[in-house]
Amino acid sequence: MSGLPSAVAFLTRIPVGGSGRKPWDPAGALPWFPVVGALVGGAVAAVYALGSVVLPAEVAAAIAVAAGMALTGGLHEDGLADTFDALGATSRADALRILSDPAHGTYGLLALVVGTTVRVFALGSLRPVTALGVLVAAHALARAAAVSVLLAMPAAKDHGLAVSHASGVSRRPAIATASVGIALAGVGMGPWALPAVALVAAGAALVGFAALRRFGGITGDVLGAVEQVGEVAVVVMGSGAARVGGLWW
Repeated sequence: MSGLPSAVAFLTRIPVGGSGRKPWDPAGALPWFPVVGALVGGAVAAVYALGSVVLPAEVAAAIAVAAGMALTGGLHEDGLADTFDALGATSRADALRILSDPAHGTYGLLALVVGTTVRVFALGSLRPVTALGVLVAAHALARAAAVSVLLAMPAAKDHGLAVSHASGVSRRPAIATASVGIALAGVGMGPWALPAVALVAAGAALVGFAALRRFGGITGDVLGAVEQVGEVAVVVMGSGAARVGGLWW
């Protein structure tokens, strides 16, 4: 349990007593990333359920997605925007410069708008009880995918979040992280967890290899993009599955 406070402090804006003063232990914290993701997904689902009582589904979904952003501080959304801005660069040096720039450009803003819009409408198509399972699976799998990419691909720079997180982490925590993410997805989506895992893995590979080709490796921003792509993919898949009656529970 020692890694849980570090994972909560890193992935959310929740103040965890004393965790910020403790040394960062990636090997202990990373396996808890899917758990924290599931808790964030549950919180978003709770806001959606409460909002749906008095508001149209799409409005409640927009508020719920915004609440999730507030809870995480827009950590992954920032990575998505920076990554898409950098992918549009004309050279590796320019791409790395863009990744270090906190400002967002056209590609990044478009990625944010499209990703947020798709999430809102996909969530708004779900009943609150179904949304709980889908969101738990989406957030858990997306964070597990980010950890897998972190440990499977080289870093683009010799400094930064990707290097500091991957250093000293063996294959065992990575396997544990993936296992926890898959288990939580199974709880949330039942047999639909299998295609959800495949979809998230495909999205992670697509983003990871695009970064490898353009930047020569991954960065912390790329990991945020991996999380966002995975999250959107699972929520959209859950919306489609619910539409055809697949998520009967």
